[in-house]
Amino acid sequence: MDQLQQYIADNKDRFLQELFGLIRIPSVSSQLSHKDDMGRVAHYWKQILLSAGADKAEVMPTKGNPVVFAEKIIDPLLPTVLVYGHADVMPVEPLDLWHSEPFEPEIRDGRIYARGADDDKGQSFMHAKAFEYLVKHDLLKVNVKFLIEGEEEVGSASLPAFCEANKELLKADFILVSDTSIIGPAIPSITTGLRGIAYWEVEVTGPSRDLHSGLYGGAVANPINVLAAMIAKTTDDNGHITIPGFYDDVIDVSDEERALMAQAPYDEAAYKASIGVDELCGETGYSTNERTGIRPSFDVCGIWGGYTGEGAKTVLPSKAFAKISTRLVPNQNHEKIARLFKTYFEAIAPKSVKVNVTPLHGGQGYVCPIDMPAYQAAEKAYEEVFGTMPVPVRSGGSIPIISVFEEVLGLKSLLMGFGLESDAIHSPNENFPLDQFFKGIETIVRFYGYLK
Repeated sequence: MDQLQQYIADNKDRFLQELFGLIRIPSVSSQLSHKDDMGRVAHYWKQILLSAGADKAEVMPTKGNPVVFAEKIIDPLLPTVLVYGHADVMPVEPLDLWHSEPFEPEIRDGRIYARGADDDKGQSFMHAKAFEYLVKHDLLKVNVKFLIEGEEEVGSASLPAFCEANKELLKADFILVSDTSIIGPAIPSITTGLRGIAYWEVEVTGPSRDLHSGLYGGAVANPINVLAAMIAKTTDDNGHITIPGFYDDVIDVSDEERALMAQAPYDEAAYKASIGVDELCGETGYSTNERTGIRPSFDVCGIWGGYTGEGAKTVLPSKAFAKISTRLVPNQNHEKIARLFKTYFEAIAPKSVKVNVTPLHGGQGYVCPIDMPAYQAAEKAYEEVFGTMPVPVRSGGSIPIISVFEEVLGLKSLLMGFGLESDAIHSPNENFPLDQFFKGIETIVRFYGYLK
């Protein structure tokens, strides 16, 4: 065991207790009842970074939730790394599906179970502990800045303006992020692409009030039926999205790149078993990995209306609602797609209902060049810790602020994730393996050693 591994072993209990303190703050950014918690979690992060060795750390206001900025400047002439993470988490509902309290971390079977254990408190906390080690042992050879925000799970609405107003403060050579995953515990990977996103809420209104379904059924349009039919018209039998103009800016990935992507390990039977389905579906002509990496998608994230309580109530509802998202590939503009969907969805509505489409948030896709020095340093670090070279992959997920960093700050982001598919982020029983947590700290430290 070398000095770094010994340091992690000697301090692992302290690391976990500090992380657990962070997790216990219920920083759900999408719920106003947790507004005060967003301030609490920011101040907790400030203390984490000061204790780790930052020269300064401060909680800074935005139009929404505060951000935390910290830095350690070794020499202004040296390269600067800007570490980005987020302190907010997804809602925990449905609570009855959790096997333990979501904001009271519990270790079971070698995993930390809690909301934020992986996304992104556990992963971003690894950077603080790697930074601590480097500072304590006088091994930090670059300047390091930290930017921890509190709105990533709701689209980072306030961060673009903050970045625009603080370009000098955030000046760096590249951005380092751990908010993605790897293929498997023995198969490391580096995320080289992210899909963009456009997200809407749809309201369909029929009669002016709820009606008796026996007296009015068959004569008055049911908004739920209409909404379901409209949604069905948005994709065809080949999994192709039917919104006019939707694919205009989609760039087809070359056969050569598709061949490289196909080299990534993939077990379809295990994939299906892990999520409890008997058959996969998607756009015709593309593999599962391609469908989630290089092709756009369309999904209903929630739908409701009418009576959903216990027992029966024969009601023809006045309204129906849905939350709808589409994942976009690089070169698709989320604002353009938002307009195209609104125009299309309102156009296909029958005159028997009124439709209102409200855009909620969106973000651009992103591609990371694999020839940048930081990427090559990350490759070496993963190989040293995991014993094998990482595979470049394009993720189906979205981190909208990453494209903003490139647009506003002119910086590329390196996505060094350590999560696993089994971590159940955004779901009940989110978790993070202890082995991944400690390997993540080690990999990040070794990354700085290879950075030139």
